[in-house]
Amino acid sequence: MYVVIVGAGEVGSSIAASLAEAHEVAVIDIDGQRVEELVYATDVLGVEGDGADLETLRDANIRKADILIASTDDDETNIVTCGTANTVTDVFTISRVKSAKFLHTWQGSKRAFGVDHMVATNLLTAESITRVVGMPAAQDVETFAEGAVQMAEFEIPEASPIAGQTVREADRYESLTFAALIRDDDVVIPTGETELRPGDDVVVIGSSESVHTFAEEIAPDVHGARDVLVVGGSDIGYHTARLLGERGLKPRLIERDHGRAREIAELLPGTTVLESDATDREFLKTEHVEDVDVVVAALDNDEKNLLASLLAKRLGAERAVAVVDSGEYVQLFEAVGVDVAVNPREATAEEITRFTREHQAENVAIIESDRAEVLEIEVGSASVLVDRPIRESVADLPEGVVIGAITRNGELVIPRGDTVVERGDHVVVFVDTDVLEAASSKL
Repeated sequence: MYVVIVGAGEVGSSIAASLAEAHEVAVIDIDGQRVEELVYATDVLGVEGDGADLETLRDANIRKADILIASTDDDETNIVTCGTANTVTDVFTISRVKSAKFLHTWQGSKRAFGVDHMVATNLLTAESITRVVGMPAAQDVETFAEGAVQMAEFEIPEASPIAGQTVREADRYESLTFAALIRDDDVVIPTGETELRPGDDVVVIGSSESVHTFAEEIAPDVHGARDVLVVGGSDIGYHTARLLGERGLKPRLIERDHGRAREIAELLPGTTVLESDATDREFLKTEHVEDVDVVVAALDNDEKNLLASLLAKRLGAERAVAVVDSGEYVQLFEAVGVDVAVNPREATAEEITRFTREHQAENVAIIESDRAEVLEIEVGSASVLVDRPIRESVADLPEGVVIGAITRNGELVIPRGDTVVERGDHVVVFVDTDVLEAASSKL
């Protein structure tokens, strides 16, 4: 597959790095230095120029392309780029936009703007936040098999009851698979004797009920979100409050600007909108921030989000989730006390990368910035899994592959060594990125 990516910023560079190993990739950017750095770091063709200009697209051999991904920081540029490409080729186009207004227009008309698939960064970020808020202590949550299977990632706290236990000792759940541990920079495929250490990130796959039960037991001091405080009436803050309301919660939202606060109050009658400065300690005390289960910081810059998160936690809030616009700050935020840092650019890059891989799988989740993937695959006649017990078929798969869950006719099947996989089953598989290509060819 030949992919042309327009925009060599955080999003475009991340997508290029993810796709370059298995596909031909060309990257266009008006910043020649960015292009040069990306070409040096990744095996891609670099083209300096304006991706919305037809001649630049021709320089990138757009007629050969299977997919065009427009991923600059400007919504209009991305949309125009897709439209321009469509004047000379029927390439499949993907446009990144920040504002959901373009998404709503696109959804209302088939292939509006000449875009085949659109990813709205702010809405996508709000959806990621909402999933994490709904799962106590989780750092990442994804759903597979039409909701029958969940994947979640948790960091094991020092005081966790499972810290120091082996996987066999901790495995008390009928429909849960310990798929992997992320330990430092390594992906560890656990055996029954693998020790679960404080600081490890554990990836589990199973039924929604089992994953929720595990979440409650891994961190018993962390409770499910009932009282959620959203700090900031940004587009991400607004969508987060809206999605939480659709899940039956009644969040509060703090917005300093009078006009914006009034606008959100009219749009979200189920949300209590408070007009104030989120860094006002006395105001937060008056609003009983010490009783808040989750604070979501969605202000307009990283420094404000860090300050609001740490202040809320200092005053007693249980968990803090913060939007972090700069990818290099994510680890810093989590190191100084923010429980989950959500980077919109990383979330967008993962979503676009996931979509480009869906021709090989029903659904894809990317773990820890592409260290691993969780795939949902419909088992065909050519799969090494079909009509064989799992303990026999996994011997033909590379190390780094774990069968996490199976659904058959919509019903969950618990994978065990003697479970026979049938044609048409949906299998949710954890795969270390290092063996992804080899595993995909056999699954």
